[in-house]
Amino acid sequence: MKTIGFLNGPNLDRLGKREPNIYGSTTLEEIEQFVSVEAKTLGHSISAYQSNHEGALIDKIHEWADEGLSGLILNPGGFTHTSVALRDAVVASGLKTVEVHLSNIHAREDFRHKSLISGIASAVIAGMGYTGYIAALRFLSEES
Repeated sequence: MKTIGFLNGPNLDRLGKREPNIYGSTTLEEIEQFVSVEAKTLGHSISAYQSNHEGALIDKIHEWADEGLSGLILNPGGFTHTSVALRDAVVASGLKTVEVHLSNIHAREDFRHKSLISGIASAVIAGMGYTGYIAALRFLSEES
């Protein structure tokens, strides 16, 4: 059984309340449930974690790499556009990573168009809502 990390960055704990017209009304807890159920149907498990703190996200990536997880589903939130440190942690982890965004970041404000993570991710999914996480899980299930 493969375990895949499911890491969500800042403000994603506010899903369901924060700008539902952009991010939908589904909570992060509900999304984690959907992804967990899908992982089980694929014969895998997920380890989910969310933090609003950059260092905590980096520590979790290091921990999962040391534990030998099979891959990483990553929604870096606002750190997508600003965190070289988070990017470096993903590279150093060696984890096959899929970057996921609920909204289409390329159809939003200009500052959201640049991702520091996309260039080192195996795949990028944006604009599919929470089903993007399921697509990422399926990709990593087959690929990792």
